[in-house]
Amino acid sequence: MHKGRLEAFSDGVIAIIITIMVLELKVPHGTSLDDLRPLLPIAASYALSFANVGIFWNNHHHLLHTVDHVNGSILWANLHFLFWLSLIPFSTAWMGENHAASVPTAGYGVNLLMAAIGYMLLVRSIVRSQGEESRLAKAIGADLKGKLSTFMYAVAIPAAWVSPWISVGLYVAVALIWFVPDSRIERHERNQ
Repeated sequence: MHKGRLEAFSDGVIAIIITIMVLELKVPHGTSLDDLRPLLPIAASYALSFANVGIFWNNHHHLLHTVDHVNGSILWANLHFLFWLSLIPFSTAWMGENHAASVPTAGYGVNLLMAAIGYMLLVRSIVRSQGEESRLAKAIGADLKGKLSTFMYAVAIPAAWVSPWISVGLYVAVALIWFVPDSRIERHERNQ
């Protein structure tokens, strides 16, 4: 099967996810800047989640450039990844509405961890389909950046009970690590 439908479907789902997140931002019932103050935690969680969804989309885009054809395993792995990504509006709103309380902040971390695992499973499914000598396998290598991010999410979840701000700091750190798109695939594709 050609990858075109997978790309189009994924792009559509991610666009809807971002739209749902922005709809959670409620207009204040006042006209002063002070009326915006209660919205700051919600806006901050939205900004972090927008960055995370954007990072996942960007890397998904690069990932699919290495793929010519997809199979059922890749389609299901992609749906698994998109499922966890689709929960980000909920976990974002929960964390933002509750001012980064321990349980919602940990829940947000579980959501990010599962999305990261879903992405890693998608990568493995593609490599398994295309072989260890495929363009993707060569470009990804040992995937230290992906493993480090997953580890940081896993540490951030229990850290939410020590201090939710440690967890938020780890979520921001992972976003900063990935803010510059993963150049391994671009670099490998350019050198082919």
